[in-house]
Amino acid sequence: MIISRNIQLGRILKLTWKTDLFLLLSCTLAYIFEEYVLRDYFELPTIIPTLLGTALAFFIGFNNNQAYDRWWEARKIWGELVNDSRSWARGLLYYCGLNTSAEQTTLSQRQSLMIRRHLAFLYALKSNLRKDTDNTTYQKFLEEEEIQLVAGQSNIHNAILELQSRDLEKLEQQAIIDGFRFMEMNKLIVRLCDSMGKSERIKNTVFPTSYHYFTRLFIWIFVILITFVCTQLVGAWSILLGWLIGFVFHSTHLIGLSLLNPFDPIPSGIPLDQITRTIEINLLEMMGEEKLPQPIQPVNHEYVT
Repeated sequence: MIISRNIQLGRILKLTWKTDLFLLLSCTLAYIFEEYVLRDYFELPTIIPTLLGTALAFFIGFNNNQAYDRWWEARKIWGELVNDSRSWARGLLYYCGLNTSAEQTTLSQRQSLMIRRHLAFLYALKSNLRKDTDNTTYQKFLEEEEIQLVAGQSNIHNAILELQSRDLEKLEQQAIIDGFRFMEMNKLIVRLCDSMGKSERIKNTVFPTSYHYFTRLFIWIFVILITFVCTQLVGAWSILLGWLIGFVFHSTHLIGLSLLNPFDPIPSGIPLDQITRTIEINLLEMMGEEKLPQPIQPVNHEYVT
């Protein structure tokens, strides 16, 4: 996620330099064709690119709105995961209780196990959303037996939630947690499952490719037509004007495209690394751990992943 208020010129050029070259080439060819071929037979009415540009602006605006809605929904989902994660750890630490100190020591171990297992759930979900090739980070929070149980599952993070439900049920059966608090904790598991499903829906739903294809096609047609019209008015300066107008439309379209896949590890994506690390630090602090991982630092003070 971009955190800097200023965007470096180098990053803009890195993103658009290929498009800029094609724009200049297209505008140059359009100028040559209009100046030496088309001018003798036909004069393009200015109303045509005017109407096309207006329609195209609305079309790009609609695409970008849908892309931002997709990105913002993903950010809200992971904001809910932050809150529910803290509530889960707090519930385990303060809703459970036993009488003797020996039993309390055993309970503390079980609480720590279930809180760490929740961290495994988050890291497994993050790896799945980002399609990480190295998706074993979650294993450091699980015991060896649990790793064997979930490793064979097609959906590891869902399998980890099943382990949480199993152990929560045992706490209720052993009267370590009363019925009302059990229901509250179970609601948290349901909410975690909902957030997991919503994240998977965003990742697995492909934005219609026709929007992307036809938007780019219409932009190129518009750039060529506007260069034709400008050639009739300002001559060779139409190459620069065509490039400038095309750059604005293409850049606006690229902004929307950068938001379509919010879980990708790109500057405009949701900072899953930072969010999961923040949750990890918070939960370990709640358990009284002294050895804590370092927060994720911004890249060049510009964005976090």
